Amino acid sequence: MAFVPPTAEQLGLILGLDEIQGDRADLLITTATALCQTVVKPLPEGAEAVVLSVAGRAYVNPQQVSYETIGPMSVQRPSGSGGLYLTKADKSALKSLAGRGGAFTVDPTPATADPLVTWPLDDAAFLEDFEAGWGLP
Repeated sequence: MAFVPPTAEQLGLILGLDEIQGDRADLLITTATALCQTVVKPLPEGAEAVVLSVAGRAYVNPQQVSYETIGPMSVQRPSGSGGLYLTKADKSALKSLAGRGGAFTVDPTPATADPLVTWPLDDAAFLEDFEAGWGLP
């Protein structure tokens, strides 16, 4: 299954909003999708969560307000928490969904490798030191 861009209604559900500005939400989703494609293209299945996260940040804080006081209430947000941007976690999630990154193992042993000793055994004077069953004559 391929990536399917999320809808404005899904963005509203994620943000917990009863009403959402459809045109604005669609623009943010489209732009967030394009931004995510700068990391991984084509976007993998499951990237919808990252696109919604990016679009949601921009929807709730478009002016990048970092501190706001209204009456007795005040809110402080981290700097750079508005607009469209990808966090390090967003980039990692996209790469992980695409099957990139993470730990891996490389086996340098050739497929034709023999598990037996490769040096000449005729010249070895210590063969009597080994017990039977070690693959030695």
